[in-house]
Amino acid sequence: MFPFRNVLFPTDFSEHAHAALKYAAAFAREGAGRVVLFSVQEGSVPANLLTLPPRVLEEPHNEWLKNLRRDVDAVLADPLLAGLEVETRITEGDPAREIADAARALDVDLVTVATHGRGGLRHALFGSTAEEIVAESPSPVLVVRPPQREFVSHRDGRTHVNINRVLLATNFRPSAEPASHLAAEIARAAGAEFHSLYVVGDFMEQLADMFPESGSRALSDLRAFVAGKMEAFAREAGGGCQTHIAEGRPYEEIVRLATREDVDLVVTGTSTHEPFFGGAPVLGAEIERVIRNAPCPVLCVPAGRVVTPHPVRVTEPVPT
Repeated sequence: MFPFRNVLFPTDFSEHAHAALKYAAAFAREGAGRVVLFSVQEGSVPANLLTLPPRVLEEPHNEWLKNLRRDVDAVLADPLLAGLEVETRITEGDPAREIADAARALDVDLVTVATHGRGGLRHALFGSTAEEIVAESPSPVLVVRPPQREFVSHRDGRTHVNINRVLLATNFRPSAEPASHLAAEIARAAGAEFHSLYVVGDFMEQLADMFPESGSRALSDLRAFVAGKMEAFAREAGGGCQTHIAEGRPYEEIVRLATREDVDLVVTGTSTHEPFFGGAPVLGAEIERVIRNAPCPVLCVPAGRVVTPHPVRVTEPVPT
């Protein structure tokens, strides 16, 4: 799973998207891989856009293609990509779906997405549709929300990845295992501090208040269960994992710990569920809030779809 070698970089050619390019280039370079520059447009783009004769682009009805080619050329000439293998893909359609299809077809290891933008991806890279990309992608998605703490720098013609602290937000479901493994691999490869956090949701305390006897017993059992799981997880990590257990709103506790510990990367599983009225799969509200409020980039690791977003004790795989 790591290092990432085949990195998809969706872009609307904005300054915010450039922040995601820095991460795409850095990970591809670290993994001796490549970057796929990917753009979704509202109209059909000729497959030979980059080799069209200038006279064709000067035609009035092709001005948008001229501007698009200028933007693509500017990204390809960016020093961040110097020496890297880069492939360009431009398509038409729904951004989240096209990105997911490309990640699947190109066997992508990582998608890097910025959460603000304009142009063809203005909806995909701003607000709720950013979560649609995370929900639909079959590959891990690194969500960057400038300005925030960065772990990639570019100086003296070289890109540097400096991950000092990794935070895994987990609920110990089977669906969280891919995120757990990937977080551990990244921390190990980077020589970073590895932190793991489980948040006992505040709904459990509310349940205990409503049903003092049964609810309090359930809360006590859950606390003991989580403590045992954390101890086992720390042992499996070779004693190099600092474990944390908190109670409250999950996203608030994740953001609070990431801020307090100066975390460089938050890693979380992103199981999705079907919306009540049909349509594309959606993320749980807590994951969306982590993405929007984290003080650092968030790596979202897909793990199938679940029936309920509530953290529970699960012994069998969740149906996908």
